[in-house]
Amino acid sequence: AMSETRRPVAPGAEEILGLYFPVLDHGFVALVDYMGTDACVERAARVSYGYGTRRTSLTRGLLRYLRRHLHTTPSEMVELKFHCCMPMFVARQWIRHRTASVNEYSGRYSLMPMLFYTPEAEQLQTQSASNHQGRSGESVDPAVYQQAVQRWNAIRAQSRDAYEWLTGEEIARELARIDLPLSTYTQWYWKVDLHNLLHFLTLRVDPHAQWEIQAYGRVMAGMLERVAPLSYEAWIDYDVCGSRMSHMELEALRHLLRVDDGALRASAGSLEEPALSELGLSPREIRELFAKLEPRERPSFSLDVSQGRPAEHFQERFAEAVPSGDPATTD
Repeated sequence: AMSETRRPVAPGAEEILGLYFPVLDHGFVALVDYMGTDACVERAARVSYGYGTRRTSLTRGLLRYLRRHLHTTPSEMVELKFHCCMPMFVARQWIRHRTASVNEYSGRYSLMPMLFYTPEAEQLQTQSASNHQGRSGESVDPAVYQQAVQRWNAIRAQSRDAYEWLTGEEIARELARIDLPLSTYTQWYWKVDLHNLLHFLTLRVDPHAQWEIQAYGRVMAGMLERVAPLSYEAWIDYDVCGSRMSHMELEALRHLLRVDDGALRASAGSLEEPALSELGLSPREIRELFAKLEPRERPSFSLDVSQGRPAEHFQERFAEAVPSGDPATTD
């Protein structure tokens, strides 16, 4: 039974505390702690009243207003702490979000587990012709995939042999690790406030983000839904399924609609490309405007609690992958 507390508690979050959810082939995300709930965002915005004096409908209305009008400071009063394990190349993208507290596994202090990320066949794709930092959506031939896996495995076997030999010769761990590939798994504790978590998730669940970090974002969004469901709902509506509009884009919409006596009415305008160019929109901006106007499917990031694993499930796997069985640390 949960011990008595005077702290605001989210029952959905309490259900998953201590559970580790698998991501990719060896990774995971766990919500290890949180401070605050939706009610705490409201209390920070309305500092003149006590806890528990507002109805849920009023809390929802205020949180949506704050999100809609970019009043973000109250959401900084809620914090979430995650334990995450990811390939190093994902960690290097992740660390670009500098508004969090991070404590990463130390390869200087502890031996690195020899676990490496291998993409599934459908994720090994050719380079996109239009997106210089993304994949095309077209998977490679199965024979090419098998050859890629063989080459990755050969590189990893050589890196592992070198690492185990160097550490076996008592070479300093900080030097023995320097040629481990970016596919090697690392892990960290990551503590972030709600405002900056929403910024992270907006970028990382976006279809343009690298697929691997999207996988982490989706799980973390499901955890957020359990901590602060009203804030999560507002984020989905205004950020994930909403769009910012530039001055030129608004002018384009005014060619289609006009406001008469507080009502929107159809205009005789059109959104053809020549007319849009005259408004100052570049070809790329025109494509992006059309994309914004396409219907969007509302995503669901709800967690399947049955997928959660106890910490020991991953501790055992990582202990087996450490060359000497040296205990892991994040110091």
